[in-house]
Amino acid sequence: HGSVSPDEAARAAPFHLDLWFYFTLQNWVLDFGRPIAMLVFPLEWFPLNKPSVGDYFHMAYNIITPFLLLKIDSFELLYYYDEYLGHCMWYIPFFLILFMYFSGCFTASKAESLIPGPALLLVAPSGLYYWYLVTEGQIFILFIFTFFAMLALVLHQKRKRLFLDSNGLFLFSSFALTLLLVALWVAWLWNDPVLRKKYPGVIYVPEPWAFYTLHVSNRH
Repeated sequence: HGSVSPDEAARAAPFHLDLWFYFTLQNWVLDFGRPIAMLVFPLEWFPLNKPSVGDYFHMAYNIITPFLLLKIDSFELLYYYDEYLGHCMWYIPFFLILFMYFSGCFTASKAESLIPGPALLLVAPSGLYYWYLVTEGQIFILFIFTFFAMLALVLHQKRKRLFLDSNGLFLFSSFALTLLLVALWVAWLWNDPVLRKKYPGVIYVPEPWAFYTLHVSNRH
């Protein structure tokens, strides 16, 4: 009963000629053709502070590929790429770069370890943005690991009589505010039965848009 005839199989899985044709054309033109284009177009046409022709080819490749995938029933694949794989590919290097930057934000002068007035005004919006990034992106583990790595580095550098400069204090204060906002957010929604069912894991950090969809938009 579970067998499939050759005719049914052919109808279920047609060959996507247009998809593979465009993929092949794109690979040859935008990937293989990239070094050729760099030889054809003089470097003098592209200043050092601007993208080169090879960079434009790379950008075009990354932009065109998702649209090619939309020619077949690949929404679930794109959704997985965006929600899971894409988040990992973006957030892990992002927080790693932030930590590397933070590791250079130390000074031997305690007098320089002060946050200027304009930076204080930016702490609140910066911390609020990272709260949204952590909750909506579901990257609490990555965030808390980065925060404790920053805290450990501060304690380690303090033994060497090195102190955070204004940039380091701003970033650390933003992350500390983010952690506080996440804790308040989780505590507020701790007993929400609908969100508890939607996020059944050990780490319970509801997404803001999920809260809006379930509790705000349904009221209108």
